[in-house]
Amino acid sequence: MKRILSVLGLVLLTAVLVRAASADSLFSKSEYAVRRARLMEKIPDGVAVFLGAATPANDAAFRQGHDFVYFTGVQIPDAFLIIDGVRKESLLFFTMTEKEADGEGLPLDLIKNTKDYTGIEKVLKAEQFGSTLTALSQRTRVFYTMFKPEELGAENSNEKFNALQKSMTQNIWDGRLTRELQLVRQLRDKFPQIDVRDCSALVWDLRKYKSAAELDVMRRAAQIGVKAHRALIQSTRPGVAEKALEALFQFVCRREGAVDMAYYSILMSGKNHAYGHYHIYDRVLKPGDFVILDAAPDYADYHADISTTFPASGTFSPRQKELYEVALAVRDTCHANYKPGVTLGQVGEKVAAMLKERGLDKYANDFRGIVRLGGYNHMVGLATHDVTGTFAGAAEVLAPGLVFACDIQLFRLEEEIGIRLEDNIAITETGYENLSLGVPRTVQEVEALMKSDGILQTLKAKGLY
Repeated sequence: MKRILSVLGLVLLTAVLVRAASADSLFSKSEYAVRRARLMEKIPDGVAVFLGAATPANDAAFRQGHDFVYFTGVQIPDAFLIIDGVRKESLLFFTMTEKEADGEGLPLDLIKNTKDYTGIEKVLKAEQFGSTLTALSQRTRVFYTMFKPEELGAENSNEKFNALQKSMTQNIWDGRLTRELQLVRQLRDKFPQIDVRDCSALVWDLRKYKSAAELDVMRRAAQIGVKAHRALIQSTRPGVAEKALEALFQFVCRREGAVDMAYYSILMSGKNHAYGHYHIYDRVLKPGDFVILDAAPDYADYHADISTTFPASGTFSPRQKELYEVALAVRDTCHANYKPGVTLGQVGEKVAAMLKERGLDKYANDFRGIVRLGGYNHMVGLATHDVTGTFAGAAEVLAPGLVFACDIQLFRLEEEIGIRLEDNIAITETGYENLSLGVPRTVQEVEALMKSDGILQTLKAKGLY
């Protein structure tokens, strides 16, 4: 009974920590004020209108949309936000009682003293949103709003938009607009004299460059992911089920304060290396298996994206080691050349030169995409595949505040070997920081970690697993 109570206490404590990480903002109100002010500078001729996320239609926990939370930190459902570029002020609309807020674990000061708590100049009831828009339409000629879908939790806006276009908007048996495009249509119908413009790119270019405060949160997210990767690798053995390993990863992340996973964890071994985002967890590991883990937490709405590769047996075969060290050399070359002022393409040129100098030309085709973009795969931030309003591809110049995934991949599917070495890179004033520093990368580091028992082996020895 004591053991059960102890476990239950840990679960309850974890739930409290998780809720605290998502409900109480980790940023100061001045941080949000700066973000809103930067948008105001981009829209001096109008106002920007944002929809907050709706109350869930089921018992799922409420998650605020990333763009809305980026400007407010407010986790209240069914809210609205107007950022006025003409008068240089912001207006927040919501209707929630103190009791409702307390039931959702929200700080009561957010409801009782909203202006002081958020720093937002005007706070009105949600029911006043329509009349406020009408008044605004009489003194401005431009309404900006997001044409792309909100991101909730593990969602990525552009991917969500493409999926909804296919399954809903362009489906002849459905035809509905997305929530955002429905608002666009309503604004144009109700205010025909107003020019309704898309501000997605404007907002996303603000999100593209992370502040020092954001980097602190992202560093924490990545380090939670590092701890979970190490725990899973250490528990990996032949005979261990992938499902148990994935459950262990989630446990460690949530124990450390993650609100959720940044995306469905990917665990690939055996033939499943052929399916790049395999997350069925349906194998029991065998001797000789080579494993890819691509998994990371969502911490206070910010994501990490980390991949590691390791042998199920704890020891690399000669062939696994050969291929792994080629991928590691590419990864290390990319990292060594990340600094402000260089382009992704220039980093790629260094990789191509390294392959040639080391006599590894036969791998050139494996790394064509990596050479073209210098190891870059995608930005990371509030979304795993974070948004950017503008991106110049190989000509993109690295600048302080950029955070992206350096994702090195090498596959030999006929040999059931897959390799992914993915780190989260933050460009600094003088170079770069690897936010995911600490995952084992060299063959020696991986094998040393796997020599000692992990959490699953410890539980099994105690008769608890």
